[in-house]
Amino acid sequence: MAADVPDEVEELLTSEPLMAHLATCRDGRPHVAPVWYRYEDGIVEIVTTGTKLRNLRENPRVSLSVQKDQGGRAEWAVTLLGTTEIVEDEAETREATRRINRKYGAEEDAWSENVLVRVDVGTATHSAYD
Repeated sequence: MAADVPDEVEELLTSEPLMAHLATCRDGRPHVAPVWYRYEDGIVEIVTTGTKLRNLRENPRVSLSVQKDQGGRAEWAVTLLGTTEIVEDEAETREATRRINRKYGAEEDAWSENVLVRVDVGTATHSAYD
């Protein structure tokens, strides 16, 4: 179902290591948490555990937002809507964890207890602020 994500949005999502906010659903209410991510070709990879993972097992539909700020002022924002796939394969999770940790300058094997989640992006919108 991968969306046709515009090139300019892909450039924003891959430009630098920014936090994403992942919105899942918990007991019929939104649950939002910051996450590290990696984007490539309409797929977002995150590695997670705990409440976020439990929520995704119950409802795979998510929203992610990524925003760049400078001095407390927003420069741009991207919102992604998609459906998740939980990947139970340890080798794939380990490699995804290493890719994400490299992006953010963390120890490659840190947070090895996490589980790989792939988000198939359905829609992507963005705004630029002056």
